[in-house]
Amino acid sequence: MAEPDLTHFNADGRAWMVDVSEKADTDRTAVAQGTVYMLPTTFGRIQAGQIKKGDVLAVSQVAGIMGAKRTPDIIPMCHPLLLTGVDIAFTEHPEPDADGQCAITVTATVKVRGQTGVEMEALTAVSITLLTIYDMCKAIDKGMTFGHIGLLKKTGGKSGTFVAVPRGGRPHVER
Repeated sequence: MAEPDLTHFNADGRAWMVDVSEKADTDRTAVAQGTVYMLPTTFGRIQAGQIKKGDVLAVSQVAGIMGAKRTPDIIPMCHPLLLTGVDIAFTEHPEPDADGQCAITVTATVKVRGQTGVEMEALTAVSITLLTIYDMCKAIDKGMTFGHIGLLKKTGGKSGTFVAVPRGGRPHVER
């Protein structure tokens, strides 16, 4: 399979916002995911609602939604989109891993009917959600880390459906 051309450069090799005016409106969805790793005591305090700044998951969920909506304000070549849906879900991992860390996985699903996709909005939603968890808990656990942030799936548009292969494999595109 040939490598696709980079679309954010004009004929002179300078950055530009891709012209999507000739593209048809289609239903588009993107699902992204990422994980924050923390001490078991931090995880326990989140679950027990004992973080002084408030309900960590509720606040970070709202922050992630806001992040998706504000993506073109922080990613220079993103088109402003009228998002039709943003959902942030959490999966808790209460058992410490080999490094003694508990984790929370964030999954963002973003939808639009438009001329361009919402991959960046989904990735931004995940990143902002993770950063908000960090911000709310940093007073008790400055060593939290993030990992496995990436696009899981995207549908709609000319390029078809993309589904990421689980860790260790290469992503592929379904047509």
